[in-house]
Amino acid sequence: MSGFVRRIPEGDNRERAVCADCGHVAYENPKIVVGTVVVSDGKVLLCRRAIEPRRGYWTLPAGYMELGETLEEGAAREAMEEAEATIAIDGILGVFTIARIGQVQVIFRGRFADAPHFAAGPESEEVALFEWDRIPWDEIAFPSVHWALDAWHRDPDGLLGAPAGNPTHDPRGVHRIGGSRNA
Repeated sequence: MSGFVRRIPEGDNRERAVCADCGHVAYENPKIVVGTVVVSDGKVLLCRRAIEPRRGYWTLPAGYMELGETLEEGAAREAMEEAEATIAIDGILGVFTIARIGQVQVIFRGRFADAPHFAAGPESEEVALFEWDRIPWDEIAFPSVHWALDAWHRDPDGLLGAPAGNPTHDPRGVHRIGGSRNA
């Protein structure tokens, strides 16, 4: 930002972008990602990304919230945009923090609103339903997709209780995806 300098504003304890002329503070806050583990007959809906980052890798239908929408509306919109799927949301499955990139991810449990209908949207190369043992684990785009799928698999038909969170080995979401499912 032109005209902005990085400094600690009076009464604050963090360096911020501050307008050199008027002192306005431009706060930089985490972005919220919403998505859904959509399940039909025990199979999970995944989308192969047609965009960066991680183009060609599989993910859940998910993305950034837009201003003016609720968490649930954002998750439903992302399912429509990425998988051309109309979904019903059953509740929150997990809340994941990815501190290294400034994201909070709210992932829902969901199902198709009507008969299973899906197709690749403009951000997806392909879309498919996968049985658990057929999920292409080595081609999953992000660690949080692993975490959400694992949370669903631990209790696929269970009552919604407290949502799942980051795994104990990565409480701040700082580890990049690696060779193992726990990375």
